[in-house]
Amino acid sequence: MRYLAIIFGALLLFAPWPMVQAQEGAEEPEAQEETTEERERRRVRRLGDVVGEGDGEWSMAPAVDIPTQPVEPPPDVSLPDPDQDARLQSLLTSRAFTPDDPEVQDALRDLMDEVADDAGAALSDGDLALASRLADVIAEIDPERPVIQGIRAEMDRIGSINELLVQADAAFEEGRLVAPPGDNALEYYQAVLEADDENETALEGLASIHGALIEEALELAGEMDYEGAEDVLAQAAQVHDDPEAIDQARADLVSMREQQIADLDGAVLAAIDEGRYEDAEDDITQLVALGHERERIDRLRSSLEDARLYGSFEPGQVFSDTLEGLGTSGPEMVVIPAGSFMMGSPEDEPDRMSNEGPRHRVTFDRGFALSQTEVTVGDFRLFVESTGYRTDAEQAGASRVYDLNSGRMDRQSNINWRHDYAGNDATDDLPVLHVSWNDAVAYAEWLAEQTGRAYRLPSEAEFEYALRAGTQTPYWWGEGTPESRVENLTGDRDQSPTGARWNVAFRRYDSGFWGPAPVGSLEANPFGLYDMGGNVMEWVEDCWHDSYVRAPGDGTAWVNPGCDRRVIRGGAWSSTPAMSRSAFRIASDPDGSDMRVGFRIAREL
Repeated sequence: MRYLAIIFGALLLFAPWPMVQAQEGAEEPEAQEETTEERERRRVRRLGDVVGEGDGEWSMAPAVDIPTQPVEPPPDVSLPDPDQDARLQSLLTSRAFTPDDPEVQDALRDLMDEVADDAGAALSDGDLALASRLADVIAEIDPERPVIQGIRAEMDRIGSINELLVQADAAFEEGRLVAPPGDNALEYYQAVLEADDENETALEGLASIHGALIEEALELAGEMDYEGAEDVLAQAAQVHDDPEAIDQARADLVSMREQQIADLDGAVLAAIDEGRYEDAEDDITQLVALGHERERIDRLRSSLEDARLYGSFEPGQVFSDTLEGLGTSGPEMVVIPAGSFMMGSPEDEPDRMSNEGPRHRVTFDRGFALSQTEVTVGDFRLFVESTGYRTDAEQAGASRVYDLNSGRMDRQSNINWRHDYAGNDATDDLPVLHVSWNDAVAYAEWLAEQTGRAYRLPSEAEFEYALRAGTQTPYWWGEGTPESRVENLTGDRDQSPTGARWNVAFRRYDSGFWGPAPVGSLEANPFGLYDMGGNVMEWVEDCWHDSYVRAPGDGTAWVNPGCDRRVIRGGAWSSTPAMSRSAFRIASDPDGSDMRVGFRIAREL
């Protein structure tokens, strides 16, 4: 090469170069731009034209052997980077004519180092197509380079990973999360992580499987398959390490189970209420499967058995009916069991009155329902606002109230159902007062119309049966003064707002109230009814009779056409111990009202 350069330099100094250029320019005035290979060939050809072929003074001996054709054709490869490709094509052309030129070899080696670096960067960026193309170029130029195998091995690895990720994503979308074996998203993602333990896509995939399994567990729980749900959660725990999510899911399962138990429990009662006994039986079976409390299961089964005797209810059941169009419910009702009792008082009972006998047996073949408390001011307000009804006291313009200063019970103007025992505005939770028997009947008839159910006033027999609640003692709580605050009664420890005390009262007793208490403030009797023996006296359906001679024995109301007096039962906040007895009874005119008298309602089942 050094000799060739010397000769070439001499030719450049002394040869008629401008003429040659002119001649060539004349021959190809419109030639296209030459390629690198064509320029190289022209350079070699020109050199051959001058050196070693003429007999003139510039001929040299011995002649230098300059190839006029490539020793070997250059490989048909190219690089995507234009600058690198231009260098590559120039070097390949030079190597084609002078394959042993060390400078060309060194330049190619340097260029391939750059290309190898670029191939590695392409692999890191996930551009397999570019990495493959660059590796192919390196293999053509320098096939012995170890990096080629490394690049191709890495490409194979990444290609395999990408294929696994495609398969994993497809399996995930098709719901093949952990099954079938060998063709599920979990195994594909795990295979990716075996090849690349930090692969973010695979790690995210495992987290997605984990979340999907949790959702599947919750769906199974929604279908009441809690055993299956637990199995799926166990799988989720093995797929991805997120104990907090698993704990939350298990807490959700507990909440779902509790809600389902509560829903099914209510569904059993609703099915019983509607007479769908087979549905109730099925729901009880599901409650057993859900692990509901054994005692509650037994009670529900007893209720179902009782429903066949009590229609759609069970003894002691509390329910309320919807008031159509008002968006609310009527008073809460308690189912009173069927049974029998001795009505009236025995002749040797202290303070007994003659109208309490003769004692006679009353039998109820079917149960019935009584409102759990007296009808409240709030209950009655709905009735008045819905109908515009005017009570007897409103029409009369007065009712009887208790004078806190004098202790007397006197008639006072402008007193009606809106007022309390002393004539002040009544709160909605107090028992409604200053209502007549006529008013109570009107309310019951409105309630029946609103609900489509058979609401009415209780019969006198029903009231005493429910008041006694299975007892035969003078009071439902026993013989004398209660040991706890069972009812709003007169006690010698009671004191009025003005400091007054009762003269005749239960000894060593304080109910905590002077005047009517908010309904349900004290204890319920054994049938689950409040204020039966105290708080306020209550209207019942029956006409007044001086004795029970010829009284019905089936518990129905004893009514005579045209009767002018109705029965009042139960004790009141101002009743003496004698008047608080379970057998005590008095009467009043149907249009009479008082600060001691309210009412409760009955419903047929």
